[in-house]
Amino acid sequence: MGRKRQKVLFIVNPKSGKGQIKGWLMDILDIFVKADMKVTVHITQERMDACRVTYKQARKYDMIVCSGGDGTLDEVITGMMKLPAERRRLVGYIPAGSTNDFAGSLGLPKNMVEAARCITKKRPFFCDIGAFNENYFVYIAAFGAFTDVSYQTRQEIKNVLGHLAYVLEGAKRLFNLKSYHMQIQIGAELIEDDFIYGMVTNSQSVGGFKNIRGRNVLLDDGVFEVTLIRTPKNPIELQEILGAILRQEMDNKLIYTRKAGSVYFEAQEEIPWTLDGEFGGNHSRVVVKDCRRAIAILADREMQEADENIDKMPGLSW
Repeated sequence: MGRKRQKVLFIVNPKSGKGQIKGWLMDILDIFVKADMKVTVHITQERMDACRVTYKQARKYDMIVCSGGDGTLDEVITGMMKLPAERRRLVGYIPAGSTNDFAGSLGLPKNMVEAARCITKKRPFFCDIGAFNENYFVYIAAFGAFTDVSYQTRQEIKNVLGHLAYVLEGAKRLFNLKSYHMQIQIGAELIEDDFIYGMVTNSQSVGGFKNIRGRNVLLDDGVFEVTLIRTPKNPIELQEILGAILRQEMDNKLIYTRKAGSVYFEAQEEIPWTLDGEFGGNHSRVVVKDCRRAIAILADREMQEADENIDKMPGLSW
């Protein structure tokens, strides 16, 4: 009796990046079929469609693969995290967005066909996922300056200009920065100040900037990197902040940097947040918690626990 074929749901966002998936879809499917995978393709129809489909359909499959930007991956992971742990499945990711911060952190190939081959190697990396109030994020939750650029920049502009579209849109807002007065609890430390930006991250790249929080960022260590930028009092302080970011000197009198497994934010007003580049709602109180190694992503990384943890995933028989 032959080995059971793995049932795969392939969720495709055809609008991500420059729609490049359209030119590689048949090659990707051929790779999956030759790897003895039985593939069902779902083309996303609207925002949060990938989340709904993952939540409703995951139990029918051994693996969920998605192709799109980090926002598409966010939707799939969010749908998976809403399931009980025993019903979660392996996740494969073929990046096709404009920036793909998290794909770079995972070490995934930029070439879509190579990323598909990486998935067929079936080497799971158990990754931390962020809980954000009742929601989830994969690699960044942020508020303040420029955080709405990614979801307010039209897809057509992203497709033409790529990452440059984010830079140009953000530059328009440089001298119109809004300040937020917040109390932020990080472990036993309470910080109260005025901020123009804050982010909780689990990534080696943010907004296309690599190693912005240093080179010792681990994606499975149970803690996030927290960065808070104080409101500059004059143009000189603003220049100091921009210079520190460009030089990656992220801990000074104007920028707080911490590591934490949980963070509590309280503001005097509702503040718009961004989760993995998508609008995350307006909130005056936010609780962020690290869900350590909650999702297994096929990333072809050297992980000691890969072989010993593979048997823990339901529905797997290779």
